[in-house]
Amino acid sequence: MAVHSFILKADWPGGRNSVGSIKTANLQTKISIPPEMDGPGIGTNPDEMLLGAAATCYIITLAAKLERARIETEKMGLESEGIVEVINGVITYKEIIHRPIIHVMKDSDEKEKERILRYIYQSEESCMISRALKGNVAIKVAPVIL
Repeated sequence: MAVHSFILKADWPGGRNSVGSIKTANLQTKISIPPEMDGPGIGTNPDEMLLGAAATCYIITLAAKLERARIETEKMGLESEGIVEVINGVITYKEIIHRPIIHVMKDSDEKEKERILRYIYQSEESCMISRALKGNVAIKVAPVIL
């Protein structure tokens, strides 16, 4: 069994509207509360970080599945939306919607597009971040195949 460890270091000067920083092996950025939640909006925030984790896990999982299936695409893109709900002061990450856009090869037939569509949905189910969020955050996929 393989085990991987990732380390993140955070500095926070104190107070709700402060600006802190985080650093990992490949990521360094300022952090604060977003302006939508009456924060300073400097750097990134937990809402964007969770959305970024879900989106990157999803697109990498999809790319790996297509590669293993030997399905070539012209290009792929993704727009992901995170929906956060505030009810009586309680902030809840309610939903993530992934909108992958797959440009198929010019010679792709309907059968190939159906295979791609199957992998699009399978990728959401097998992504480790999606599995970690399951039961807490609804994750939907709204694909476009061109």
